[in-house]
Amino acid sequence: MISKKIALEVLNKALETGGDYAEIYYENTSAYSLVFENGKVDKSNNSYLHGVGLRLLKENRQIYGYTNNLTKKGLLALADKLSKSFTGDRQLSVSELKKVNYKDTNKVSTSYNDVPIDKKIELVKEGLDVIKSYNDIRIVRHIGIFSNTRNEVSVFNSKGVMFTRVQEYARLMYQVMVANDTSFEDAFNALSYQGDISLFKKEDIRKIAKETVETALQNLEAKECPSGVMDVIVGNGWGGVLFHEACGHPLEASSAARGLSCFKSDMIGEEIASPIVSAVDDSTISGAWGSIGIDDEGNKGEKRQLIKDGKLVGFMIDDFNGRRMNKGGNGACRRQSYRHIPTSRMSNTYIEAGKSTKEEIIAATKLGLYTVGFKGGSVNPSTGEFNFGCSEAYIVRDGKICEPVKGATLIGKGHEILKQIDMVGNDLDMGQGMCGASSGQIRVNVGQPTIRLRNVTVGGRGGELK
Repeated sequence: MISKKIALEVLNKALETGGDYAEIYYENTSAYSLVFENGKVDKSNNSYLHGVGLRLLKENRQIYGYTNNLTKKGLLALADKLSKSFTGDRQLSVSELKKVNYKDTNKVSTSYNDVPIDKKIELVKEGLDVIKSYNDIRIVRHIGIFSNTRNEVSVFNSKGVMFTRVQEYARLMYQVMVANDTSFEDAFNALSYQGDISLFKKEDIRKIAKETVETALQNLEAKECPSGVMDVIVGNGWGGVLFHEACGHPLEASSAARGLSCFKSDMIGEEIASPIVSAVDDSTISGAWGSIGIDDEGNKGEKRQLIKDGKLVGFMIDDFNGRRMNKGGNGACRRQSYRHIPTSRMSNTYIEAGKSTKEEIIAATKLGLYTVGFKGGSVNPSTGEFNFGCSEAYIVRDGKICEPVKGATLIGKGHEILKQIDMVGNDLDMGQGMCGASSGQIRVNVGQPTIRLRNVTVGGRGGELK
């Protein structure tokens, strides 16, 4: 831990050449991972991360460095080195640091560090037993992983802010690989919680293990998806990754403030989506996978309305990129670790619930595709262009879900697809994942109710949809 006295010395050292903001990010993280492959323990590892990141800003420029040398001498040396990136006279001195109080979104009664490994092994085996019970020769490989992290962070900055944030979280994941004489398929599923081990329920573990096996086996026998322009129903929960990637990233200030987004900072109030679409990024949800009570710049977490009744009303903003937008940060500044420079990132991002039922949306679709989940894809925030592979999909005919298909890819532009939404369900749900961007891998929730998109380009190798 860094004392307040040393923090003040380091901040003032960093500011001596004219910087207008300095920030110390101290991190102490412990993590554990347990990997089973084909029913046997493959890895059991503890890891530790301990260090400091120092960021210095001057107008629209920033410099960042990090170190494991947490002595006063080592920290002052880093501050001196970074300060030399700027030239000028001192503009700012920091005379005191006041502790910021905030709402803790992550209450943990028992730390994972105090949970015996045997308990973690039991959790993984609960799902592995389900997978093995299929006794199907088409299952050629299966993996079970449990990982947990305790992340303690302290931040001191030249706004006079200091705080400590402790978060604990864990994931239980299964991957099943299947093959026959002609093809190979795999499926992946996970349970992810910010909180303690009591959140993992045996019935949920058995359920996701079963779903993982059955999705893999179903895709093995499924026909190739037809291609063309068609209506697409996107399932609730994890289906929200489409909005997250195609529309969420362009709404981060890291893109929008620099003109690298299809959504410009001066577009507030413009209609960018169907009038039935409203979307939110909310880091205040208690215990949610992406929640954070206070961000890495000392701004408290907020519920950020991004789209309201089809109109653009806000962005996810960090203080630095907010300078270009003439706006202060709104609690969206995050990073993976002290080795990463922070920037605006999503937390729990979702399309809000509408009025239709899932059944009504399916019944109203004459011919199209119903996709339940997504796998690999890509997006260009500056143009909004995206493509996403579907991990589980079905043909819809005459208002009914019919045969499963594989190899479906959705192609389009995020700012266009928002206007193609013509039905929004009332069954909002969330899915947990990890998001990679310039500030590293961070925890995020993606979510939405069931929605329908009109006239979407679908790639596939199954010919024309009939």
